[in-house]
Amino acid sequence: MPESDKKAPRVINKSGTLKMDDKTAATKQTRDIAGRKMDRKNRRDRVKADVAPKEFDEITIAVDRVSHTVAGGRRMRFKAIVAVGNHKNKVGVGVAKGGDVTSAVAKATRKAKKSMITFNMDGETICHETRTKVTGADVLMKPAAPGTGIIAGGTVRSIMGLTGVKNLISKSLGSTNKVNIAYAVIEGLRAQVPRKDWTGKKESK
Repeated sequence: MPESDKKAPRVINKSGTLKMDDKTAATKQTRDIAGRKMDRKNRRDRVKADVAPKEFDEITIAVDRVSHTVAGGRRMRFKAIVAVGNHKNKVGVGVAKGGDVTSAVAKATRKAKKSMITFNMDGETICHETRTKVTGADVLMKPAAPGTGIIAGGTVRSIMGLTGVKNLISKSLGSTNKVNIAYAVIEGLRAQVPRKDWTGKKESK
């Protein structure tokens, strides 16, 4: 028997139906109930157009399990710390508790978006050195030259990664509590004053 008369092997899918070859799939047309051709390209474009880009990015700094003692015993819950920013000069931090990790993160994200602040920047760094204290946390932040990068610990680095600050030197001098450090960073950014508004600056005549 010549080779040209041999039939191609039949490929069967897991569902038991025959698998189409590439040539058949390329020429196949999808039709609706009335028998009209359906333009698959337009349908896919419509689905893509509905997905809008996110205005803010979010990052979960930490998720901890906490317990509350009640009459019947201990009640276990989860506490989430979430930071939200637009990679420019807007950032916020939220802390919330929930019965599971998903609900705790969702509530913390909503709180972070409601408490967002707008701070001043000097290029890609902060305007001036600042040291802020929130309860036991004591965070020192200094502006840095271009190319320095973000020299900071985990919590400060996570928050700064959501802002437009690319060069920063930071040091945590007090408590290691992530919630207090996060709030201290926000207060330090809120306290930034642009160079033109500094007091004691000599006025040019």
